[in-house]
Amino acid sequence: MAAKKKASSAKAAQKPPTKSEIIGTVADKTGLTRKDVSAVFDNLNALIKKNVGRRGPGEFTVPGLLKIRVVKKPATKARKGINPFTGEEMVFKAKPARKAVKLTALKGLKDML
Repeated sequence: MAAKKKASSAKAAQKPPTKSEIIGTVADKTGLTRKDVSAVFDNLNALIKKNVGRRGPGEFTVPGLLKIRVVKKPATKARKGINPFTGEEMVFKAKPARKAVKLTALKGLKDML
């Protein structure tokens, strides 16, 4: 039993890399400086903001990885429903129209799994 606990805790101990770890790894693999890699990420952020922002086309593709789109969600009216946990009737509040970000994984990202 103790061996199973150690194995599961070893998997749980793996953490996602931090921003500085990602920048350091990319810098080591490409031969660029950390400052250059950081500038690339900053420019990528600015490019995404420009394309997904108010005046942009509302869509941006990171080649081979993912597609980012802005989706317009319509307003919903208040409605009656049943709480699935308690079974009692309740009123769901109305929601205003809004914009949401939708990410779609492309083939390259799906093949990595």
